[in-house]
Amino acid sequence: MKVLVCGGGGFIGGHLAKKLKEMNHEVICVDLKENEFSKSIPDKMIIGDLTNQKVIDEIFSDEYDEIYQLAADMGGAGYIFTGDNDASVMYNSATINLNILNALKKNKKTKIFYSSSACIYPEYNQLDPQNPECKESTAYPAAPDSEYGWEKLFSERLYLTFKKNYGLNIRIARFHNIFGPEGAWNNGKEKAPAAICRKVALANDNEEIEIWGDGKQTRSFLYIDECLDAVFRLMKSNFVGPVNIGSEQMISINNLVHLVAKIANKNIKIKNIDGPTGVRGRNSNNELIYKKLNWKPSLDLEFGLSHTYNWIKSQIKLNEN
Repeated sequence: MKVLVCGGGGFIGGHLAKKLKEMNHEVICVDLKENEFSKSIPDKMIIGDLTNQKVIDEIFSDEYDEIYQLAADMGGAGYIFTGDNDASVMYNSATINLNILNALKKNKKTKIFYSSSACIYPEYNQLDPQNPECKESTAYPAAPDSEYGWEKLFSERLYLTFKKNYGLNIRIARFHNIFGPEGAWNNGKEKAPAAICRKVALANDNEEIEIWGDGKQTRSFLYIDECLDAVFRLMKSNFVGPVNIGSEQMISINNLVHLVAKIANKNIKIKNIDGPTGVRGRNSNNELIYKKLNWKPSLDLEFGLSHTYNWIKSQIKLNEN
C-alpha cells in the first residue's frame, strides 16, 4: 500500500512509519521536521506545515491507500496545562484537520486514521484519582480540562461529519499516554514517563527530584508497540470508533517515580512542588475495544519503562560526549 503519515517527524509517527516499512508499504511522511531518531525510515519525507494550503496541495496531489493523521500542536503537561500555548494548540491543530479533510472530501477510497486523545474526557469524571471514569460513552456532556482536549473533541466531530456528509472512510482512537523510546525527553514537550526517566537517570543515589503536584494524581501509560498493534487492528476492522487505546494499569505519579527508581537501581527521594498536573485521575476503560476488536495490552508497565529508561540514559550519555 501507499501510506501517508501526517506527523511522521514525531514520536508515534516515527514508530508508525518504521512499522509500516517493516510491513513493506510505501511510506510518505510529512512534518515540520524530520524524525530525529528515524531519518532514513520513510520512502519520502516532506518538510512542510500542514496549516499551509500550498503544502496541502502538494501532498494531496497524490493519492494514498491509507492516511494516519497524527499531526498536532501538543506536548506534555508543561506545554498543555500552563495556558501559555492555548491559542496555538487550538488554531494549529484545528487548521491541520480542516485542511486535510477538505483535501480528501471527494476521496472515498482512502482509509483515514485520526488520533484523538483521552484529554477529551470531562474533568468532572476525573476528580477522584482512584476512580476516574473514561468510558467512551462518558465524553458528553463535554468538559475537557484543557483547550487541547476541546480541540481534539471538535476534530473528532469534524471527522465524523465528513464521514456522514461525504462518505469518507475514517477510524478514530483516543490515545491514553503513549510512551517509549525515541520521543521527547528534554525539550519541554516531554510527558511524565520520559521526564521522570530523565530526572532519575541524572540523579545520584539518595538524591531528591522534583515532581509537579502532590504526586497522588493517577494515570495509565501504554507502550508504543502495543499502541501500534491496536491502531492496525482498528484499521483492519469495520469499526469507526471513537475508541480508547490505552492501558488499564493505573499508577500514581509518585509510584511511577518509585518504579523508575527500581529500574535504575537507585534510592530516589521525591520533592512535590507546585506545577501543572491536569486532571486528578485518568485510566483507560478498555471494555469497548475488547468487545469490538478483541484487543487488550499484554505488556507490564515495568517492561516499557525499562526500555524507555535505558534509551533516555543512552541519550544523556550521547549529549555528554
